[in-house]
Amino acid sequence: MAVCPIFIFSVVRSGSTLVQRIVAAHEGVATVSEPWLLLPYAYTTRPTGVDAEYNHQVMAQAVEDFCKTLPNGRDDYRREIRDSCLRLYEKATSGEARYFVDKTPTYCFVAEEIMNIFPEGKFIFLWRNPLSVVSSIIETWSPWHPTLFREELFTGLPRLVAAYAANRERAHAVRYEDLLDGKASHWESLMAYLDIEFDPAALGRFAQTKLNGSMGDPTGVTLYSALSYEPSQKWKQTISNPLRGAWCRRYLRFLGEDRLALMGYDSRQMTAELDAQPLSAEHLAPDLLRLAKDVLKEPIRVRSRNRKLGGPNVIRELLRS
Repeated sequence: MAVCPIFIFSVVRSGSTLVQRIVAAHEGVATVSEPWLLLPYAYTTRPTGVDAEYNHQVMAQAVEDFCKTLPNGRDDYRREIRDSCLRLYEKATSGEARYFVDKTPTYCFVAEEIMNIFPEGKFIFLWRNPLSVVSSIIETWSPWHPTLFREELFTGLPRLVAAYAANRERAHAVRYEDLLDGKASHWESLMAYLDIEFDPAALGRFAQTKLNGSMGDPTGVTLYSALSYEPSQKWKQTISNPLRGAWCRRYLRFLGEDRLALMGYDSRQMTAELDAQPLSAEHLAPDLLRLAKDVLKEPIRVRSRNRKLGGPNVIRELLRS
């Protein structure tokens, strides 16, 4: 029997490595750090989003044209991609596991395509407080830049929410904060969806799960060896000056009440918590300088990338919010 794929869909810095390690701490589950395997396959049917030497839009049209010659059209094409990837997943398990966890944060851009390729797959949609996501990005890849990970934040997350809204009956959604609250019930529900018997001991031994490969979380693997609610509150220390607070306030408005509600968050409550934070001038001067530089660079960068990628103008989106 072919290995069953488990996909963890999230944006960067959402706690997906923790979920990956705990799920993989159960018997019969294999994984590697981050495969990134499906990105080129999924994008062959998406005309935008790829910067390449060739004309990607024409390539997508050619693939679609080719699919029309197949007996079952695009379904045949997807089936061949599925079978090829399942064979690779199985080779990565050494033939000893029933499940393979593919945790690749950049799948946020193509989650719906992946769900179409793997009708039998298991799909975990992992949400995290966007303020914590932004804070973790700043802490991991400091200093802060307003355009850092702009595609993930402005295109990836909305696309991920849309994919879940369209396929929620096939998926399991969970908030990172709920997984850290010390209750086993959220983990029990998650493992029940995966058809894997929950082992409470996995919540303690996940630090022993080895993630072969050089990709993945550069900080969490070494910082956290036990479940801790502390990461959920760190954003209050990082988003500490008026500029960062204003940026995050506008980002919450960009996401909007509906998206945030689908993720399990109250937009008004989050804004109130942000407004209640004491502000200081720490990092303010260098942040302002980097913002000015990004504002000057953004129009040129967006014009050059939008021709091929259809990427967002982050400064314009924030000003609209």
